[in-house]
Amino acid sequence: MKQHTDTILYLDSVSVSFDGFKAINNLSLYIEQGELRAIIGPNGAGKTTMMDIITGKTRPDTGTVLFNGDTALTELDEAAIANLGIGRKFQKPTVFEHHTVFDNLELSLKGNRTPFESLFFKLKTEQRDRIDDVLKTINLQDARNQEAGSLSHGQKQWLEIGMLLMQDPDLLLVDEPVAGMTDAETIETARLLKDISKNHSVIVVEHDMDFVKSLDCRVNVLHEGSVLAEGSLDLVQSNPEVIEVYLGR
Repeated sequence: MKQHTDTILYLDSVSVSFDGFKAINNLSLYIEQGELRAIIGPNGAGKTTMMDIITGKTRPDTGTVLFNGDTALTELDEAAIANLGIGRKFQKPTVFEHHTVFDNLELSLKGNRTPFESLFFKLKTEQRDRIDDVLKTINLQDARNQEAGSLSHGQKQWLEIGMLLMQDPDLLLVDEPVAGMTDAETIETARLLKDISKNHSVIVVEHDMDFVKSLDCRVNVLHEGSVLAEGSLDLVQSNPEVIEVYLGR
């Protein structure tokens, strides 16, 4: 598969097996700079394993995984990949429950500090501005001084996305962000991810078809570890193979 010049993520002929089971089978796809992409497919299709490979948690048996043109992710560990600018949000939100929303974002600021530096650390004006910008993006300005543990499930998801944004990643991987959300929270999450994709590339793994439709983006359908179909949601939903293996169930 030929790589495009404006590609941020490029997977070519990627395969990995666990105890003889091929979780990823000759998977090829690419994500462009500033793109919002949805990945759908039945359970066991390889969606999580694909994200594990991109973030360095799982090393593929064969294939190429390139980031920002020529950086081979298969040669790096998880920490190095995160430092390159790839952020991952898991399905269950993990926030600092006993800290305020503002403090959660402050603790997530990009840049390592020693314990001594943290003790005397004072936010610079531009860092405060950055936190304010992220608070607006995730629609939690009014909850800035609220303990994270008291937020709704949806708000915790937004806060964790905000914590990732504080790291200023080039690529965000978001796993089933609207599971357990109210309808209003789901609508707000679609707005949030579309807004984020103006400045970042975003991959969303999701089962909720109404939510995927509201993202209005290109969709990949994974099945048995490889791409079964790609295109708009309307296009892949009308694909007979997709209907048979996924939507028709």
